[in-house]
Amino acid sequence: PQPDGAGHDAGHVVESQWDVNSTATEASEASDGGGGNGDGDEPAPPGPEHPPAEEPDLVIEVSGRRIRAHKAVLAAKSDYFRARASRDILRVKGVSYAALRLLIDYVYTARMGDVRHDNLAEVVSGARVLQMPCALHCAAEAMRAQLRLDNCYQLLCLAKKQRLAELREAAYRFMSDRYLEVLREPGVYGRLSGAERDLILRRRLEAGRRCLLVAEVSDAFERPGGGSRPQSRESSRPQSPSSVASLEDGGALVHCYQEASREWRVLTRLPEEANAKGCAMCVLHNYLFLAGGIAVVPAGGEPRARLSDKVFCYNPLTDTWSQVRPLAQPRSQLKLLALDGYLYAVGGECLFTVERYDPRADRWSPVAPLPKGAFAVAHEATTCNGEIYVSGGSLFYRLLKYDPKRDEWQECPYNSSRRRSADMVAFKNFIYRFDVSSGRGGEQGPSGGSSGGVEVFRYNTVAKCWSQCASLRPSGGPVQPFRCAALGNTIYCVNRTGTLRFSLAQDGEVEADGGLKGTFDGELLKAPLDAKGVLLPFVLTLPEKLDKAGDQEGSLTL
Repeated sequence: PQPDGAGHDAGHVVESQWDVNSTATEASEASDGGGGNGDGDEPAPPGPEHPPAEEPDLVIEVSGRRIRAHKAVLAAKSDYFRARASRDILRVKGVSYAALRLLIDYVYTARMGDVRHDNLAEVVSGARVLQMPCALHCAAEAMRAQLRLDNCYQLLCLAKKQRLAELREAAYRFMSDRYLEVLREPGVYGRLSGAERDLILRRRLEAGRRCLLVAEVSDAFERPGGGSRPQSRESSRPQSPSSVASLEDGGALVHCYQEASREWRVLTRLPEEANAKGCAMCVLHNYLFLAGGIAVVPAGGEPRARLSDKVFCYNPLTDTWSQVRPLAQPRSQLKLLALDGYLYAVGGECLFTVERYDPRADRWSPVAPLPKGAFAVAHEATTCNGEIYVSGGSLFYRLLKYDPKRDEWQECPYNSSRRRSADMVAFKNFIYRFDVSSGRGGEQGPSGGSSGGVEVFRYNTVAKCWSQCASLRPSGGPVQPFRCAALGNTIYCVNRTGTLRFSLAQDGEVEADGGLKGTFDGELLKAPLDAKGVLLPFVLTLPEKLDKAGDQEGSLTL
C-alpha cells in the first residue's frame, strides 16, 4: 500500500529516471558484479530478470521531505538500504535532502550529477552514512574532471579533509602535469607545504620513461647552395645576421627515439611563431624551452633578419606548447642552460651579456656578463656541480666557469687540444669534450698522420685537470660534427648521418683521474628519416601514451 503523504511529484520523478536510465543502471550493475556480496538472500539487483516494481515501494523521509524509490534498486548499491529492506517508510538522518537526491540519482543512472566543490562534502558525508563506497569513487571522478588551476588547491584540501585518496592523488597529478602554471600561482604553490612542493616536482620528473629526443633547427650560418658553416665560422668570426636574411627555416619537428624498435617517431612540431634558425634549447623541470633565434621579416621589398626575444616551452605531460616571458635582450646563437631551477641565456652573436629566468616569477634578470674578449659566440656550454661551463671563440681550448653563488666568471685550465670541439656534456663530476677533426689541412692525430675522427677529453671539475680518455677512427670516412646528450650511462652523439653512442663503463671501472672509462659503440644508430637542418638532442621524461604513440604530432595550442 502507498503511504499517505508521499509526494506524487517525487515518485513520478524517480519513476521517470528509472524508465529513461534503466539500461545504464543494468550495465553498471553488471560491471559492479551486482553491487552486493553475492549472498543468496540479497535482493536481486534490477535487470531484465528482476525489473523494479511498477510503483516505488519505499518512502524515504529526510529533512521533512519525502522521496519515493525502489527497495531493490537501492539495496543493490547500499548496505544501509539493504539492511533496512523490510521497511516501507525510512527516516534518514545525517544526510541532506540535496545530497540524498544526488545519491539516489546516481543509484538509478550510474552517473554522479551536479557534484561541485561547494557540495562535495555533503555528498561524501551522505555516501558514507548510506554505505555507498561506489558513490564515493564516482564523486571523486566527477570532481577530478573539474580540476582547474583556480580550484585545484581547494579540491586538494577537500580531498584530504574528506579522506578521498583518489581525488587527492588526482589533484597532485594535475599540479604535477602543469607544474610551471602552479609554480607561478601564489594562491596554489605558495600554500603548499615543502613536502608537497617536492612531491609534485618529483612526480613530474618520474611521470614516465626518460627518452632521447632531437629537434630540427636551422644553422644560422647556412647558405643556399653552400656549406652549412662558412670559413668565417671556422675562424670563429661570426657573420652578421643580415647576411642570412634570405634563408628559409629548415625542419621544425621534434623526434623521439624508440629504444624497443630502434626507430624515430615524430613527437611534436615547433610552433610556427618560434624561430628555428639560431635558437637555443634546454630542459628544465621536464619542460623543453626554446629561446631566441633569427626571424626573417620583409623590409623594403626584400627579406631582412631580425633577432628574436621569444621564449617557448613544451610540456610533454599535456603535449602542448606555450609562450613565457620574452628575453630581456633579443639573441641568436645563444646558449640556454638549466641550473638549480633557473634558465640562463648565455651570450649570443656578438653579445657578452647573460640573463637568468626565474620560472616562479616569470621574469628575466641580468647576471654577470662573459668576460670582455672571451669570445663572440659561445660554441659549447654545459652545467656541472652547480656551475656553468662555456667554451668557444677562436680559442677552442679555453674554458670559462660561472659561479651563480658569487655571480662571477672564472678561468679554468686550458685543454691541450687545439681543435674545435663538436660539443661538451657533463656526467657526474666530469665534463666530456668531443673534438672532431676532418682529416684535412694536415691535422694530426695523437699517433701522427692525418686523421678524421673524434677525440674525447675529460675535465675533472673537482681536481681541475684535463685528460684524454678515448678516440674514434672510423673506417668509412671522417665523422661529421654532432651534438651530444647524456641519458643513463651513455652519451649520444647525434647528427643527420646517424647517432654514435659513447658508453661509460657499466662495470664501474675507474681511470687514473677518477673518471669512468668510456668507449664508443661500434654500431651507428640510424638518424630520423628525412631529417633537416641541425639536430639538437635532449632528454625528456615522456608519459606512456606519448612514448608509445610517438608518431602523433602534438598540440600547438599557444
